[in-house]
Amino acid sequence: MLPMRRRGNRLQLSALATALLAAWLLAACGGDDGEESSESAARPAPPASDFPSAEGRPLEQVLSAATAEGPVVAPAARVLRQGENRFAFGVFTLDREQISDAEVAIYAAPRSLKGPAIGPFPARIDSLETEDAFRAKTTSDDPDAAKVVYISELPLERPGEWVFGALTKQDGGYGGSLVPTPSLVGQFDPPGVGDRAPVTDTDTAAENPDISEIDTRVPPSSMHEENLADVLGKKPVVLLFATPALCQSRICGPVVDVAEQVKRDNPDVAFIHQEIYNDNDLSKGTRPPVNDFGLPSEPWLFVIDANGKITTAVEGVFGVPELERAVADAKGDGAS
Repeated sequence: MLPMRRRGNRLQLSALATALLAAWLLAACGGDDGEESSESAARPAPPASDFPSAEGRPLEQVLSAATAEGPVVAPAARVLRQGENRFAFGVFTLDREQISDAEVAIYAAPRSLKGPAIGPFPARIDSLETEDAFRAKTTSDDPDAAKVVYISELPLERPGEWVFGALTKQDGGYGGSLVPTPSLVGQFDPPGVGDRAPVTDTDTAAENPDISEIDTRVPPSSMHEENLADVLGKKPVVLLFATPALCQSRICGPVVDVAEQVKRDNPDVAFIHQEIYNDNDLSKGTRPPVNDFGLPSEPWLFVIDANGKITTAVEGVFGVPELERAVADAKGDGAS
């Protein structure tokens, strides 16, 4: 497991780690064979005291606490905001197998490995499992389906370039990994928590009798009954931008499965699934709602309260428990 290479005193990303940033292993999410439940897969973050404190030391020095080279740590999202960030990632072996039970913490530093590091930020593990009834064929047919996503909360208080590293507990010590940088902090500015959701017309089954024109999932999702422009500001909304068959990271199918399951228990919430590309063709550009939200990637989840305010904004992958919490928060805000 060699996610970083040493050249003299320099640490360098392996080619595999860089490749995984672009595609999150091309099959980073999906269903399981049913042997592992959501409860057993999900784990809280280990205590920060289990990892060395950065204390403003150069990131390169912090990572030198590693006694071995660690696994590949690949971000599962592109957008970095100034302030608090939900930093989702996967952990893999060099053989491209996901590790579902690692104890890992993220560190960050502005500009370079010699910058003053912050951390540790230990990661919780969230399950990506859904009940069988909500697992699409496009998900079940994925032979490399992953089970979990790792999530750390990172406070990135200055804009511009940051570099990231990880320490993973292993063999009584730590494995060290450099982590590919998804983007500059503040480079992209899609709507976030506290913003009012843009008013836009989303595709509905009523206007598209051939559901395959607005849904690449097999079978199609049930989230095409309501138009965002008609329900915004009137009831809570779960708006999911995802394209199960065309997803660049192949995590769109699983998150649509997750939304389908949570929808069952929330009939008072509008669940809307919006495809990404015009005519479901990558060469034809993105659909108007995607452009209205200014999304540089997919999938994206927005949970919106009954007043039209965004209460949760998640890029990339999420599980049933996280979406359930987000819907509960939106209902509480909308009722206040």
